[in-house]
Amino acid sequence: MPDGHVSEARLHKKFDRRKQLKADEIRKLDAYFKRTFQNPNLQVKARPRKDDSCELYVGDEFLGIVFKDEEDGDYNFSMAILEVDLD
Repeated sequence: MPDGHVSEARLHKKFDRRKQLKADEIRKLDAYFKRTFQNPNLQVKARPRKDDSCELYVGDEFLGIVFKDEEDGDYNFSMAILEVDLD
């Protein structure tokens, strides 16, 4: 398998490990992002239709999604960067 590619079975296993995020976890993540990036305009919000992740915003602009991996207890932040935004 080429570098950077994850098998479909492994990808499904990774997503199966996602667990519901609680309100106190979202508050802690919100404080973490604000403190780490020294930006009080960052805000972590619960997702409207999903409870296994939350969203990060700066003001009204969506930045990415945060998932919790229940197996190892870590949080994973995923941010897509559009080509058009680089210009």
